[in-house]
This record gives sequence, structure tokens and C-alpha cells, in this order.
Amino acid sequence: MMFDWTFEVSMECRSDEELQVRKKSIFNHSFFSSRAEAQSSAVNKVCSILLYSIKESVRIDYQTETTFVGLTLKLFSLRCLGGVCWELLLTLALGQVLSLLICGIGLTSKYLADDYHANTPVFQCFLNYILLFLVYTTTLAVRQGEENLLAILKRRWWKYMILGLIDIEANYLVIKAYQYTTLTSVQLLDCFVIPVVLLLSWFFLLVRYKVLHFVGVGVCLLGMGCMVGADVLVGRQQGLGDHKLLGDLLVLAGATLYGISNVCEEFIVKNLSRVEFLGMMGLFGSFFSGIQLAIMEHKELLKVQWDWQIGLLYIGFSACMFGLYSFMPVVIKRTSATAVNLSLLTADLYSLFCGLFLFQYKFSGLYLLSFFIIILGLVFYSSSSTYVAQDPRVYKQFRNVGNAITDTPTVGPLEPSVTYTSLGQEIEEEPRVRVA
Repeated sequence: MMFDWTFEVSMECRSDEELQVRKKSIFNHSFFSSRAEAQSSAVNKVCSILLYSIKESVRIDYQTETTFVGLTLKLFSLRCLGGVCWELLLTLALGQVLSLLICGIGLTSKYLADDYHANTPVFQCFLNYILLFLVYTTTLAVRQGEENLLAILKRRWWKYMILGLIDIEANYLVIKAYQYTTLTSVQLLDCFVIPVVLLLSWFFLLVRYKVLHFVGVGVCLLGMGCMVGADVLVGRQQGLGDHKLLGDLLVLAGATLYGISNVCEEFIVKNLSRVEFLGMMGLFGSFFSGIQLAIMEHKELLKVQWDWQIGLLYIGFSACMFGLYSFMPVVIKRTSATAVNLSLLTADLYSLFCGLFLFQYKFSGLYLLSFFIIILGLVFYSSSSTYVAQDPRVYKQFRNVGNAITDTPTVGPLEPSVTYTSLGQEIEEEPRVRVA
């Protein structure tokens, strides 16, 4: 953003020519600054002008000084408050877009399974991976240099192969668990992904959290518990639960794989490329899900009574799934895997609100209460910055592609460093090292 401040002062100068020179050199300031630097630049500019005035024996009228300083402080305060509120609202809004996409995935899956008896979760995921392949893998194929598909495969093909398998099986295990355990158990145990992401981020991404972050996570889980309690009170369909222990284990396994996939995704999109991640998921995901489809689900696929309505449902599911996969790296890069998973807790509530009209679900005031509790937890979590503990062994991994690292420490004890957060950098008194 460009700021153009011109200050008119009354000064005692030897000549009009000197006055004009001073005005042009001192008080006509036009500069560009980023959102994070604009706040400190404003204060530094004020102090620099006042110090220069004293040094050069420039007299500023008391009224002009008071008006200028007061106006500057007011604008500075409004900018700080407005910027933080805008960033917080944008973070919440992005997370809710992901929740709405998951809601669309759930609704189309329910229609396919209940109304048309099309139990084809692997085929549905296969369609999504094919779309990722057609859009992102082909994009990598036409690139030149180090970002070309073949160059990426030569360097780390086996890593993406493992990540593709993890992502496929995470989706399959959670969907499969609905056949064995209750809906309540799936909703509760699926929250296990949050502590998994927290632990993996702590040990592998070196993310360090504050008390307010843990408070936010606890409030979000409290809201989730409130929603499950409302399900029990209104007698919502809970599922058969014939093999509850097996179903619960499938949910826990799926949530663990989800956590691993999300943390790996966060590392890749923040240090490598979003297109690279999605292109590799499209390549290996379509390959392995195609094999799994041929082995486990080909009979179910032949039983589907194809018509235009089923076709539209499959198209709607694929569109929502493709949108989720394409948009989630954008949100993760801006926030974190933990913040995204906390935001996704509201997806079940959106599905419920739609079910009130589509499936005649019973309403309870606890649903609204749980929604606001989860949003409150998200506000707590997003209102404070996380940071990354500096580690020389992985220091070069936390970088933006194309920017040179100019301040890598060589000696001395390990200190925390500024990193990504939903609200940008947080100004603190403790020493920090900027990660380029």
C-alpha cells in the first residue's frame, strides 16, 4: 500500500529556497510497505521527523505538532485493530468454505448410498484423483526445469507414493467405519486427528504453541461434544454399530492417517509448491485408487443403476471433492493444518442444518450453541501467533522458494523464530530470527 504524507510546518529558515529544499527532502514521503511493516514504519517516520526537527533547529508549531501526532496515533490504532479483525474474519471465513465443501460431499454421498444404494466410496475418490491428475499433474508435465514432473519424480517419487497411499486409505477407513460403529462414535473419534496434528507439528514442523492455542482447541472440542450430546437427546439416527470396536479402531486409524497427510501437506505447500503436491496426489492417488477399485469395488460398481440423477450426484460429489483438495492447500498455507482441522469441526453442523430441511432431522438449540462454541474456539486459536523453534538441521526447509536466506545463525543457543500464522507476525519482546 502506498502512503503519501506531506507535512506543512512553520520553520525559521534563512531563505525561501532552503525552505523548499527542506520540504522536498524531509516532509514529502511516499513509500511502499507490506502489511506487517506498515505499522512500525508509521511510528518510525514520526519519530524520525521529530528528531530531525530538533537536530536542525526546526520549530514546529505546538498546535500543528499536537494535531499531527494525535491524528497519527488514531490512524495507527485504527489500522492495527482493523487489520487484525480483517485477518481474523478472513481466516474464519476460509475455514468455513472448506466445511461447506465437506458438507456437500456428505450430502451427495448420503443420497447415493440411501436413495440409490450406490455404495462406491473408492470409485468416488477415484474420480477426484482423476480430476487432480488432469488439472495439476498435466500442469507439472508441461513445466520446464526443476519443477517439471520428471524432475520431481527423480528426486522424491517414493515420498509422494507413500503420501498418496496414506491419503487414499485415510478416506477409505473413515468411510468404512460407518458400516460397523455408530455415527456418534465416528464424530467423536474423528476429532483424534487434532491431537495427532498438534503432536506431529510440534515434533516434525517444530511449531510451538501458546496457552491460548490449547484453550482454543479445548473449546472447539467442547463444542463438538455439545453437538454429539444434542444428537443423543434428539434421537438422531446413530447407525447399527454391529461391530463397534472394529469401527472405532477404523476411525482412529483413519484419523491418524488424516493427521499425517495434513502435516505433510502443510510442509509441502509452505516450502515447495501447492501444484506439486496436488499433481503428485493426482498421479499416485489415481493409480493406487484405481487398483483398489478393481480389486474391492468392481462388483458394487456394476450394480449401480445408472441414470441422469445418479450422474449428477457423482458430478456434484467430484466437484466438491476437487474443490476441497484444491482449496485446502491455500488455507493451510495461510494458516496451519491444526487451524484447518479445527475449522472442519463445523462441517457436521452444516450437514445437520441441511438435514433439517432435506431429511426432516429434529432440531435442538444445542446445535446452535455448539456451533458458536466451536467458532469461539477458532477465534481463540487464531488470535495468537505460533512460532517455529529454530533448528539448524531443518532451518533451510522453512523458506519461501526464490528468497535467499541471509540470516542463518551459525552459533549460539537455539531461539524461537517468526513463522506463519493466520494473523501474520506478532510483535513480541523476545528475540526472534526471521525465516526468509
